[in-house]
Amino acid sequence: MTIIKVSANSRTAAVAGAIAGVMREYRYAEVQSIGAGAVNQSVKALILAKGYLVNDGIDLICVPEFVEVDIDGKIRTAIRIVVTPRGEDTAPKPSVEERVTEVEKAEEKEEEESS
Repeated sequence: MTIIKVSANSRTAAVAGAIAGVMREYRYAEVQSIGAGAVNQSVKALILAKGYLVNDGIDLICVPEFVEVDIDGKIRTAIRIVVTPRGEDTAPKPSVEERVTEVEKAEEKEEEESS
């Protein structure tokens, strides 16, 4: 699963459709933006996505968090909004970076065991 990255120029309806599609399929999404304009587009898209998902019986819970991202060698602070359905297991899921690290560790372990 990938992070839905939103810019200040992102089309709100397109982002909302992406969020709704990811929520229908995975029941978990992460929306990330840097800057006030991008955060504004993210929030508007989440409001639209909430409306898109009403007929599917999915009510959204959004939890924002700060994350540091490396862009062209510079560390920037982004806002990541973790989206989950209300009433389902809302235990924190590992971030994309943590999942990648877990996969890399598992691959290393397999290589060691096969040696």
